[in-house]
Amino acid sequence: MIESFAKGNPELIARRYRAERRFRAYGIAALAVTALFLTLLIFDIAVKSLPAFREHHVALKVMLDGGKIDAKNPAKGDFEALAKDALRRAFPDVSARADRKKLGGLLSTGAADALRAMVLADPALIGTEVTVPLLLSDDADLYLKGFQTRSVVRPGTASLEIAGTGDAYAITGGTAGLAAGQIILAHNGALKITRVGGGPLSAEALIKPDATGSVPAGSWSVLNLETPESARRIDDRQAVWLENLKARGLVTASFATQFFTEGDSREPELAGIRGALTGSLLTVALTLLLALPIGVGAAIYLELFARKTWLTTLIEVNINNLAAVPSIIFGLLGLAVFLNIFGMPRSAPLVGGLVLALLVLPTIVITARAALKSVPPSIKEAALGVGASHQQAVFHHVLPLALPGILTGTILGVSRALGETAPLLMIGMVAFIADLPGGLTDAATVLPVQIFLWSDLPEAAFQSRTAAAIIVLLLVLFSLNAVAIYLRKRFERRW
Repeated sequence: MIESFAKGNPELIARRYRAERRFRAYGIAALAVTALFLTLLIFDIAVKSLPAFREHHVALKVMLDGGKIDAKNPAKGDFEALAKDALRRAFPDVSARADRKKLGGLLSTGAADALRAMVLADPALIGTEVTVPLLLSDDADLYLKGFQTRSVVRPGTASLEIAGTGDAYAITGGTAGLAAGQIILAHNGALKITRVGGGPLSAEALIKPDATGSVPAGSWSVLNLETPESARRIDDRQAVWLENLKARGLVTASFATQFFTEGDSREPELAGIRGALTGSLLTVALTLLLALPIGVGAAIYLELFARKTWLTTLIEVNINNLAAVPSIIFGLLGLAVFLNIFGMPRSAPLVGGLVLALLVLPTIVITARAALKSVPPSIKEAALGVGASHQQAVFHHVLPLALPGILTGTILGVSRALGETAPLLMIGMVAFIADLPGGLTDAATVLPVQIFLWSDLPEAAFQSRTAAAIIVLLLVLFSLNAVAIYLRKRFERRW
């Protein structure tokens, strides 16, 4: 009757179609907004992470002085002094103690590691001169990446006259357009303009030029650092040294392998994620090893074997409630039971795996029960009809068909366990740990906690490392999920 009524009311049919089109449009709009925000989030993280995947070195000739390296025990050689001496030889005019300290500060505290590794691999190099790429500090690295300040080099269009000696110079000639604070690069030197107007320009030598006198147009240039010196960690003198090294072709950029091969460090250019990644994999592996068989076993018993009594009903209600408990409560439970009562090692993957296993266990039980319940009863009845026992019908027929759904619950459990931070903070996995964990009882941290620690540090270079660690965490999560999805498809059966 309704259908015949609708046929006689074309306006009603039109309104129904318009409502359907609006509903479809709302759904498409919701998906578009979700995709837009997700794309913006991933794009923002990816852009911020790019500097962490690249690092700068300066290739210098280092004299492996036998007086600073003991041939019998070369590992204890003063390689840091050798590296700094090599950089100082590149700027022989730098003699003041404060300037020598600034110059040495361009090198990372780990710059000597490559030099040490080279000598340990071939002790015969002691007493010779070798060219070694030395890692630059995080401040120097950020400057070369353009994060400290934007540097603009403009060629000179008129001839100059430079007069002076020592640190004070006077500049005349084509000085139109020059301003205080700009740096003139001429004769392999760098002169910072300190005063303009009222006669010749006054300038101080950041790098003493090789010669004075006339400088033809086109043979000199102006370096302008847009950010004021007081607002950046690299001062003008250090910036000029870096520009000089870059102009001489000594600065090289390469992929930051240390980010993936080293543990945590107080120095941003030396900090890596290998320790946190190893800790995450050990913790998640133990979590799955404990939670998956226990969770599936509990689901099978509750769904297919246990009688419906007040006790099983109470257990089911508690499992459902535990799935909604805040994760930090499980951290407090681990702190009280595993650390204080059983005396397990603090900040170890063993305790982290136990806590996360308790955390994801309710999720696995609930999803596994739903997967078992979705198998048609006729499968089990057919098995029983041909003489199979109840246990054989469950484990040989029902469980294999429910396995794809169980793996879906596993995906949810792994995703939650891999991204948890709060419960691990409660058991001490927030500590600074530079060494790589060798087992379940060694001190370790995990990627989410490492990201949390780096995000709270003041150094600008740690911001890009935080974003890069997030990218790695997402890739690990996607990889584990991809494996679970493949297994789910592999064992999926249709009936």
